[in-house]
Amino acid sequence: MASSAPTTRLTGLAKRLVSDGLIDETAANEAQIAAKKKKMTLSAFLVEEKKLNSRAIAIAASEEFGMPLFDLSAIELDTVPKDLVDEKLIRQHQALPIQKRGNRLFIAVADPMNLIGLDEIKFNTGIPTEAVLTEVDKLNTLIEDALSAADTSMEDMAGLDEDLENLDVAAEEEDTNDDAASGVDDTPVVRFVNKVLLDAINKGASDIHLEPYEKYYRVRFRIDGVLREVAKPPINMAARLTARVKVMSRLDISERRVPQDGRIKLKVSKKRAIDFRVNTCPTLFGEKVVLRILDPSSAMLGIDVLGYEEKQKKAYLRALANPYGMILVTGPTGSGKTVSLYTGLNILNKEDTNISTAEDPAEINLPGINQVNVNPKAGLDFASALRAFLRQDPDVIMVGEIRDLETANIAIKAAQTGHLVLSTLHTNDAPQTLSRLLNMGVAPFNIASAVSLIIAQRLARRLCEHCKAIDEIPKSTLVQEGFAESEADSLKIYKAVGCDKCSDGYKGRVGIYQVMPLSESIGRIIMEDGNAMQIADQAKKEGIEDLRDSALSKVRAGVTSLAEANRVTKD
Repeated sequence: MASSAPTTRLTGLAKRLVSDGLIDETAANEAQIAAKKKKMTLSAFLVEEKKLNSRAIAIAASEEFGMPLFDLSAIELDTVPKDLVDEKLIRQHQALPIQKRGNRLFIAVADPMNLIGLDEIKFNTGIPTEAVLTEVDKLNTLIEDALSAADTSMEDMAGLDEDLENLDVAAEEEDTNDDAASGVDDTPVVRFVNKVLLDAINKGASDIHLEPYEKYYRVRFRIDGVLREVAKPPINMAARLTARVKVMSRLDISERRVPQDGRIKLKVSKKRAIDFRVNTCPTLFGEKVVLRILDPSSAMLGIDVLGYEEKQKKAYLRALANPYGMILVTGPTGSGKTVSLYTGLNILNKEDTNISTAEDPAEINLPGINQVNVNPKAGLDFASALRAFLRQDPDVIMVGEIRDLETANIAIKAAQTGHLVLSTLHTNDAPQTLSRLLNMGVAPFNIASAVSLIIAQRLARRLCEHCKAIDEIPKSTLVQEGFAESEADSLKIYKAVGCDKCSDGYKGRVGIYQVMPLSESIGRIIMEDGNAMQIADQAKKEGIEDLRDSALSKVRAGVTSLAEANRVTKD
């Protein structure tokens, strides 16, 4: 029986890969069509889908097109002449200049057929170009490293006192008549603080801890959810370091007896600014300072990179498309709730939509959204902010957290009267969120009619793609951990190893989600005063993955390790 799948004539690289026996003709045909649909090169598609390794593809392409094969690991990042070619062209054509020899510019490419790109670069630079072939994944990594280094290179900035001192920091001059302020303008202190901030950004840290103790002072970064010590400055610098951060964040440097909150905006390049939320707290041996790094670009990444399974993503997008109802995101502090909410707000942020948020405090600034910081001391709490929003013709309302019955009731009434409401609670999973609302005193009917979707989430560390290795785990253990017996024999589980490109075998984080739409059956359980266990059982019957199932899915896919899945989801 003839196949109905579309076919296309194999050409160039695809034909060579088939003739070399690296891939069969059907798979090559399918890959060629899929790559074209995704607007990707064939080599990039095959590597992304893990059909072939990049080295084998590069060797075949080199032989087919007669182009020299170049190993990018021999290139030093600071020798790359990236400034010769416009960043837009480098990204558009995935072509990076790696060396200028005489009057000729050598360009690393992974697609040997990208003649248009080479011509554009030649026209743009006015320099004759020569292409060398390289592995697609190594090229992509080097391009990102080179371009990000152009923006925020610590090596460049640390060598220039003027650049470090004149980083564009949004702060006002404060009255510095305290003795501790004498060190605020001390160049070593200024340079050290700026270096810490930039290092934290470059390493992908989420928090910076500056901690004074009796006999030493330490600086720690939270990277991928785990704290790591990065520096131990002299203890006699403690007061001056604290004073410097307090001046940058517009705090009172003469006040050391009570906690203070502030904010720093650090412009690290023409296109990128990072916010730091600053808190000081008096301890036995001085003030501890914690800076939360708030990168507005994290809300612009899009829903596809957050780690939602396809079914979960569709459920979230459906709920966002509703003109009314309530979406609740739940999980512990640091589980990524804010990014999930702001990703949704960014999808909704259009010219015809009025969006208002009440937060404590606003962590990510998004143009087009009216953001309010609650201030209970001044009488502006979540409930009063919500009342004000409802008099301002809102379409979408986001409440930082539902903490009490008054806020819950106003938010639910807003969801029932034609507004889309987004908020958070601190509960362990989605079913417990409904029980929490009931325990607050919210009427069952109001919960069932207003809440449309609940997302419970955690953040797990991603395995490093460069060094992860297969973990030999007995079948009985896999079954005990929650995998089906039928899959345990053929399952490939990966473990963390560790290399110079990651931190203890992990690099970055991925979301683990339980996405639970409120069905009629679940609504009926709520109306009948059912408990969280009954709701969880019904959700299971409806095919909704709980957090544990979702974590095991990431383990199956090789995204994270079983040890990490246990760390974030197992009691």
